[in-house]
Amino acid sequence: MSSPVLVVMEGDETGQDLLEQALRVLAPDVIGMPLALERVDLSLESRRASGNAVVQEAADALKRTGYGLKAATVTPEGAGDVGSPNALLRTAIDGRVIIRTGRRIPGVRPIGGVHAPISVVRMAVDDAYGAREWREGEGLDEVAYREEHISRRVCRAVAEFSFLQARRMNATVIGGPKWTVSPVYEGMLKEELDEAAARYPGIPYRPTLIDALYAVLVGHTGEALVVPSLNRDGDLLSDMVLQLFGTIAGAESLLLAFADDFTPSVVMAEAPHGTAPTLFGKDVANPLAMILAGAAVLGYMRSEPARRASRAIYEGALEAVADGFRTPDLGGECGTTAFTDEVIRRVRSKLDVWEALGDAVGQGA
Repeated sequence: MSSPVLVVMEGDETGQDLLEQALRVLAPDVIGMPLALERVDLSLESRRASGNAVVQEAADALKRTGYGLKAATVTPEGAGDVGSPNALLRTAIDGRVIIRTGRRIPGVRPIGGVHAPISVVRMAVDDAYGAREWREGEGLDEVAYREEHISRRVCRAVAEFSFLQARRMNATVIGGPKWTVSPVYEGMLKEELDEAAARYPGIPYRPTLIDALYAVLVGHTGEALVVPSLNRDGDLLSDMVLQLFGTIAGAESLLLAFADDFTPSVVMAEAPHGTAPTLFGKDVANPLAMILAGAAVLGYMRSEPARRASRAIYEGALEAVADGFRTPDLGGECGTTAFTDEVIRRVRSKLDVWEALGDAVGQGA
């Protein structure tokens, strides 16, 4: 069997630094399995020089290999520039779902009493993003318009994946759009969620209007949740949910494309934070989210060694934080490189112990 191939999409500033730290953890002599890397330079300089041709190159590689790890990149603000590589990648690979999971970080105080994981599953395309906009009239009579759309195919992908994620997490599916106000547009997602609930009768399902959902999440102290949403709603929800756990440092972001049976055909992972230019080159930025992004990709690979390595990285990274190895953003004094060194040590140790035990310990992620 050939080695799995991971497409590594290089980025800008601190984003690139943290990517390199994550790749140290994914080294074959650390995770105990071969892993080939195919690098594509998505830095702003490279995108400008190629007229975004490198973004298409990355998308082609993702569709061919199925797995990718992307560094944070700079999106220029000027009109007519190269724009966001993320938006281009989503379209090029037919990415339909973005998932971000907030989880408690040992030693970091969450907001309120939230402690169980919360996954936000949102549309990766359509809705308010990419909508056609225009204005008519002048002065106080000027009116702005926006033409949005969503598709049943994407709604079904969000609904199906939400219930599959809830089954993996032993969670409740909660949420939905404002279907009472928008029964035709937003009601399409509600229809697909209801149908998915019928296909998965053993998974708890609590349809909740988006405005009520915000109140539920702020005061939530109970079971694990999966929150399906429209594109823009999910963008807002995921930012709030991650911060409920006290930091965005402990969450990875996944973009998923699907085969006809809704099994993931492409998994691209990244950290949800940006390039942090003020931290560039100082060895103080927190690599935890990028390290967990690498672990997440391994978890989707179809081999037991990959899933075992994924679990070892998740556990090793979070245990390091619990034992006081924390970067300054988490109130510690550990540097970027030193934290990664500690994660590597723990991953190696776990895999050695699990191998020595020779049983099911460490299997799965």
